[in-house]
Parts: sequence; structure tokens; C-alpha cells
Amino acid sequence: MERREFILASSGYALSALGLPDMDSITRRTKTALPGAIRVGQGEVAAVRHMVKALGDSASELGGGHARHLAVRYLTQDVAPWLEGHFTEATGRDLFAATSQLVHLAGWMAQDEGDTPELRGLAQRYYAHSFRLAAEAGDPELSATALRGLAVQCVDLGYRAEAVQLGEACVEYGHQLDNPRAVAYYEATLANAAAQDDDRRMATKHLALSETAIGKPTAAAGDSWAAHYSPGRWAHESGMILSRLGDLDAAEEHLHLALDIHGLDRRRTRAIVLADLAGVRLRQGDVDGAMATWRDFLDCADGIRSVKVQAALQDMRVRLRWYNGVPEAQELRERAARVTG
Repeated sequence: MERREFILASSGYALSALGLPDMDSITRRTKTALPGAIRVGQGEVAAVRHMVKALGDSASELGGGHARHLAVRYLTQDVAPWLEGHFTEATGRDLFAATSQLVHLAGWMAQDEGDTPELRGLAQRYYAHSFRLAAEAGDPELSATALRGLAVQCVDLGYRAEAVQLGEACVEYGHQLDNPRAVAYYEATLANAAAQDDDRRMATKHLALSETAIGKPTAAAGDSWAAHYSPGRWAHESGMILSRLGDLDAAEEHLHLALDIHGLDRRRTRAIVLADLAGVRLRQGDVDGAMATWRDFLDCADGIRSVKVQAALQDMRVRLRWYNGVPEAQELRERAARVTG
């Protein structure tokens, strides 16, 4: 399938996710479990949540390509039989919500592993399935997070109108929540989609709304995807939105905030922010600053299996060709060629 054909097909599939949920599924399953079905309780729910955290921590540090097959194997061999098991309605909702997070993680891993039609298609199917599970569990935060995965992928593929529509759906789900971090997460998603769509008014409006939300105090952190949307992650995403809008000084300030104030201690995340900061500095004409930041980026990037990190490496190598006569640029290109992932 050609890239344009894939974008058309995949974006349509992404939007079709909005109509997937069967809201009575869990209630019906509690009444129709087959004789001999596995009895499922809160112990199994806790196990799924524990595995999501363990696998998610590994992927955040080393990239989605490191542990995706472990996540898929656990999902298909252990968790799938539980979904067909015998459980109470309350346990069923908890199980579907926890499984939604596991499926979403598998989608994120596939998206982060590589930029191929097969992996893009896998990621979209996982995100759509995660949305269905979350909606059936009655969890608007997990539902919005799954739609965010689809929106971000549409942004990456260049299907801008669909990204905006999915971003708007995220924000609509967020209106049901009393969780400022989640609201900031979804408002920033829509701001990013609008910026990619060259809609400055919408992007600026929702970026401001996300800033207001991220500045509010939060209750104790939960275990959902949105609960981990820290001020540092917000500062990084906002910096890149501002860069897209042409405000490079504000973009640099936000990226510094992400790195120096909030830390962002995951190697994969820190590497991506450093690469983005180097790009912003280069656009500002600060060649020395860009090269210094690229040195730090290379220190973080080695061994990370992430399509975003690999794309940043390639982008750096191409841009450094402009400075073939500069010894530091040649050194950076040679170092980049030795980075493994």
C-alpha cells in the first residue's frame, strides 16, 4: 500500500473507533460466562496493572522496541482468557480498564518501534481496541487517552483534519474529569493537532487551557496514562507546539524548563527533548548551542530502540552536512553513526 493510501485508510479507521463501544458488554458477560470459565477476581486485575507498570517503565527508559513482544504475549496468553472468564460486574469493569491500559501500551510500543505500514496498522488497531475496552469499562479518562493515541498518530502521518477531530473528542471526554493533569493532556493534544493544521487561533486557545490545567494542584497520582503527564512532559509538548507556531524563544524556554527544572529522568524522553532543543537552537542561528545539545543527545540515545530517537539521529546527521568544514560537526556525525538502537 502506498503511503498516501495508508494514511487515508488508517485515518478512516481511527475515526471509526468513535463508534466501537458496546456499553452493555460487561453486564452481558457476567450473565453468559461459559461453564468452566476461569474465575477472575481483583488478584488478576492487580496483576495486569503491575505488568503495565513494569513494561511501561521499561519502554519509557529504553524505547517501545525493547519489550513489545513481551506485552503482546502477556496480553494474548494470560489476559485474554481472563476477559472470557467469570467475574462480577465490578471486577469486570476493573479488568477491562486495566486491560485497556495494557492494550494501549502495546499500541504505543508498536508506534515507537518503527515507521512501517505494519507497525502503524498494529498501533492503530491496539488504540481502537483500547478505546473500546475503556468505554465499556465506563472510564472516560482511559477512553480519552486511547483516542489521544490515534490523534497523535494522525498528526505524525499528516492527516490533520482527523487529528483535530480526534483531539476534540479527547477534550470532550476530559470535560467529565476532575483531574487537571488529564485535562492538560487532552487540551495539549488538541493544541498540537491544531498547530499541525496551521490553525493558530485554535492552537493558542487550547495551549492556554492546557497551561491553566497543568498549573492546578492534583490529587494523589493514579496509575493511568494521563496521571503521568507531568509538568515536564507538558513543557516539552508545549515547546514543540510553540516551535510549530514560530515562537522559537518561547519554545526554547519551555524545552529548558522540561530538562532543567523537571528533569525528565527517562533516557528515551530526555534524548527526544534534547534533540528537539538542538533543532530549535539551530533554527535560531545558535550553531554552537545546537552542537552542544546534540552531544548531550548522543549520550542519552545509545541503545534506545525508538523510531523517534532514530528519526532524530537521522535529522541531526542531515543537518550537520551543512557544516562539513567544521571539525565538531564531523565528530558528531561519526558518533551518531556508532549509536545503536
